[in-house]
Amino acid sequence: MNTIDIPTRDDVSPENQALFDKLKAGIGMVPNLYATFAHSEHALGNYLQLQNAKSSITGRAREVVNLVVSQVNDCAYCLAAHTVIGKMNGFSDEQILEIRAGTASFDPKFDALARLVKNIAVERGHADPALVDAFFAAGWTKANLVDTIMVIGDKIMTNYLHAITRVPVDFPAAPALRA
Repeated sequence: MNTIDIPTRDDVSPENQALFDKLKAGIGMVPNLYATFAHSEHALGNYLQLQNAKSSITGRAREVVNLVVSQVNDCAYCLAAHTVIGKMNGFSDEQILEIRAGTASFDPKFDALARLVKNIAVERGHADPALVDAFFAAGWTKANLVDTIMVIGDKIMTNYLHAITRVPVDFPAAPALRA
């Protein structure tokens, strides 16, 4: 059961109504989790600015971060959404499952990213120096490290919002990880 309702376009501020319209035009829907941000007059706009900000971590790399963090935080909503987005970015079902587990044996650079992100998320920011060194050795830069931390923060916000609100997942459920 939800702890908070999902606002409709009619329930939100004019600024959020415009954002709802933009989301609907761009992706065909207003995802329930995004709509939940609109309970605040400012949160949805602020979140979308963060999510759409310039970054050296884009596309497939961003999905590695999103999938790993969402798995660590056991966020059914974000795992479902990012499984769909991961497939749109060219990852196979098997690759997505492996990424969620914190590795990417199919790509050494993504493997270093996934391993570091899992460690950062599990250890709440206290990364193993050896994993940071491996990240750099795989070809990532200091800018990539800072931007990775930004993406981790982005995903933690949505993971926590879903954990607290339990809004219904409006994407196909992500498959369970195999033991």
